[in-house]
Amino acid sequence: MIAELDKLGARVELLDLADYPGKLTLTLAFGDGKRRFQLRRPGAGGLDMESVSAVWWRRPGQFVLPDAVRDQAHRRLAISEANTAFHGLFAAMDALWINPPALDAVASHKPYQLALAQSLGLEIPHTVMTSDPEEAREFWRVCGGDVVYKQFIALPESWSETRRLGEAETKIGDEAIRLAPVIFQRHVAAVADLRVTIIGDEIFAAAVDLKDLDYDVDVRMNLQAKHVAHDLPDDVADKLRGLMRRLGLIYGAIDLRLAKDGRYVFLEINPAGQFLYVEQQSSQPIAAALAARLAAG
Repeated sequence: MIAELDKLGARVELLDLADYPGKLTLTLAFGDGKRRFQLRRPGAGGLDMESVSAVWWRRPGQFVLPDAVRDQAHRRLAISEANTAFHGLFAAMDALWINPPALDAVASHKPYQLALAQSLGLEIPHTVMTSDPEEAREFWRVCGGDVVYKQFIALPESWSETRRLGEAETKIGDEAIRLAPVIFQRHVAAVADLRVTIIGDEIFAAAVDLKDLDYDVDVRMNLQAKHVAHDLPDDVADKLRGLMRRLGLIYGAIDLRLAKDGRYVFLEINPAGQFLYVEQQSSQPIAAALAARLAAG
């Protein structure tokens, strides 16, 4: 992205929130009808946040407190104050955000995504999100055992692919589900998985032929998966744009399944989903489109 923005003559700064407070200071000053928003890197100059015209908000790092702060109450207070101050800065800036942090966070909630998609007429899989073991077993029975399950959010330290739910797993101790809710969905028999990257009204759709994959439940588990450009039907594209508008997003990476009978089934949207691998495989100019939107401010 920096390379693409350089081509457009835009000044770019890369900011890692993990540098606060060790390598970064924050000042928000108000007075005499004026304001000053300043980030300073001791020994490396400052950044006037009022001069920023656009921000790409993508998977920011966490604030890192020094080990010398050992009291847990003090650590929680410091992190809370930093979060409040920084997010207050972000909300006060007169800049284009891709995406606004608050909207980005809300849009990540999968129950909200499915509810909006359903209301807009997008087809979604039969889904149950539950921490009730009996609800999960009943759903498995209703679907004839043709069920997949997945996490709400994939954490780096506890990432798991989407998996088939086998009969043996339905007999696992109830506490395994009661401790944390799980997303269960009826498996959608499909011929292709699609990654649809949207930037404003621009749509870049790419498909993976499932018959060529060793593991067709989750494309991410197939290193040989090849994305090729795909033309979405106009009605599906319009509904996806509508979803983006309802979520308040400029950028989004949407996963769909193309069923054997030609139906497009919405799975989820990632407000900060990866796109570079899709661009490299499908030769679609996604990075250039995103850079152009940022440079326009």
